[in-house]
Amino acid sequence: MTHKIALTFEDGVTRFIDCGSDEVVADAAYRLGVNIPLDCRDGACGTCKALCESGRYHMGDYIEDALSVEEAATGYVLACQMRPDSDCVVRINAASTACKLRESSSEAEIVKVEKLSPTTIAFAVRLENPDAFAFLPGQYVKLTVPGSAQSRAYSFSSPVGAAEASFLVRDVPNGLMSSYLRERAKPGDLIQLKGPLGSFYLRDIKRPVLMLAGGTGLAPFLAMLGTIAVTGSDQPIHLIYGVTRDMDLVAVEALEAYARELPNFTFTICVADEGSAFPLKGYVTKYISEKHLNEGDVDVYLCGPPPMVDAVRNHLRDRNITPANFHFERFSASGEAGNQATGAAA
Repeated sequence: MTHKIALTFEDGVTRFIDCGSDEVVADAAYRLGVNIPLDCRDGACGTCKALCESGRYHMGDYIEDALSVEEAATGYVLACQMRPDSDCVVRINAASTACKLRESSSEAEIVKVEKLSPTTIAFAVRLENPDAFAFLPGQYVKLTVPGSAQSRAYSFSSPVGAAEASFLVRDVPNGLMSSYLRERAKPGDLIQLKGPLGSFYLRDIKRPVLMLAGGTGLAPFLAMLGTIAVTGSDQPIHLIYGVTRDMDLVAVEALEAYARELPNFTFTICVADEGSAFPLKGYVTKYISEKHLNEGDVDVYLCGPPPMVDAVRNHLRDRNITPANFHFERFSASGEAGNQATGAAA
């Protein structure tokens, strides 16, 4: 049986390979031209040590100098001895450039452009081959703005495997991408995608999850929820979605639909503007409860502008809460490639 293995690299690049259940991941990677670090192939040197973030597998023979009992217990593997029993996500301790990889590029056709609110535009593209351009829920791509040589980075808002990939874009006055979408974009236009990229993606759900979204930072969470709707989860998942003004609110109907579909999913919406007509006013930190933090036994995912990321980190520190995992992504209002940083801290 063949399984899909997502190899994520230190520079945020992700590559998917097919690996048989009787084949080690290192051999499958090399067969497909992904040269992950490898020396001995015998489980003796530890050069190919990686972290399996999700999925089931079994290991061949290796010595403890290469992989300790403690490391193996926390999900570390040797790629030269790991054989998958399911689809897996494996984090490689190297940059993709060191493994002779380049960004994957694809051309897509715009199929829809929609003004969701005075400040947000949604658009969708039809991928030439959705299976070939796979991504992890939460990741982003660089899109070349038609008519220019410049690119912008946007997270997928569509679920993995969808025939059409969708994105949320903040409508910035004079913004390069938003001006194109607002003024010239039409179905049938072609656009270049490069990626997928980013270490902000949904891991195996092993404990309660708290999602924090600011503005169009809601996009990756829509992709995550779409995945959870397929895979299921018995853990509580709560999303707090914050915007500046009432006009910034989008995709509320989608969140309501997920709340009906997923029995363990709840969400809160808040608006920072004190003059808002919305019942809950203030920033997302105001609505993070003790229940959501679960005394630190919680995985926190955060996507928003830099001030929001800093405010949440300070808020958790002031409450003396260290989440089991804290994954975050910062983005600029323009969505410029290079301004979108990711990070994770245990």
